[in-house]
Amino acid sequence: MDAVTQVREMVKALARSDGTFGRVVEGQGVSVPRLVREVAAKAERAWKEFAVAGAVGPDTPQEVEQALAQIDTDRALELLTSLAVEDLVFPGHLHRDRTRVHQAADRVVRLLGRQADWYTNISGVSPGLSWSPVTRHTFDGVVAGAGNGITVVLLQVGED
Repeated sequence: MDAVTQVREMVKALARSDGTFGRVVEGQGVSVPRLVREVAAKAERAWKEFAVAGAVGPDTPQEVEQALAQIDTDRALELLTSLAVEDLVFPGHLHRDRTRVHQAADRVVRLLGRQADWYTNISGVSPGLSWSPVTRHTFDGVVAGAGNGITVVLLQVGED
C-alpha cells in the first residue's frame, strides 16, 4: 500500500462522525489554509443545525492563514491524537482509546516525514486551551500538515 493510501486510511480512522472531519490531498504545493477552509466549510455544512444563528468566522483561505501557527512534529502528533480522542466542548471526555488513536496519528506523522510543515489554530494545553477560530462554530480545533507530497487536515468542531 502506498503512503497516500496509508495516510488516507489513518486520517479516516482519526475522524469521527461526531464533529471531527479529515481530508488528505496528494500533490506538491497544496495550500494548507485553502484545504483547512475547504474542510471547515464541509464541517459548517454538516453541523449547520448546531451553529449559533448569525455566527461568523473566517471565509477565505487568507483569513484562515491568519489563525494558523506553525508547530513542530511532536506537537502535531499530540494534537492529532487529542482532536481524535477528546471533546473540545467537554475537556476530559474521551471518545476513544488514546493508545490506538496515538498509533494512527503517529503513522500519519511518520508518513509525512520529520521535515513536514505542521500548523494549528490551538495554543496552550488543556486546561487553558485557546484557539483562533477557523469556522463559525463556538469551538474548533485544527491540525494540518504537508510533507512528502501529502497534505492532511484534521478538524474538530463543537457547540455547547
